[in-house]
Amino acid sequence: MKGFEKQVEIIEKKSKFIGYLFACKTTEDVASALQQLRAEHKKATHICYAYSLASPFLEKAVDDGEPGGTAGRPILSVLQKKGLKDVCVFVVRYFGGIKLGAGGLVRMYTKTTSEVLK
Repeated sequence: MKGFEKQVEIIEKKSKFIGYLFACKTTEDVASALQQLRAEHKKATHICYAYSLASPFLEKAVDDGEPGGTAGRPILSVLQKKGLKDVCVFVVRYFGGIKLGAGGLVRMYTKTTSEVLK
């Protein structure tokens, strides 16, 4: 896949989490990356993401159907803690049949984001 800087894959209780790091300076860059990932991962259960843009300053977190605050917010939290700007992290999830619970989802989205930023 073109445009992404790094990719990582983590499996937890049969669910697959694939993290992507993109350099994004505009919301159009984010939309383009999302469109690319949706085309690549047509059978994914969720494509959650967060971004932080420097100028104009804009941050957004998207849960894409996961329980509120369990996906996009943890991704954005990692970006904020690291002080990163003009980046977007996407986490593609393929559900493996075993529910992780809210705490498990937060941990996995946080972990995937941290790993892709290393």
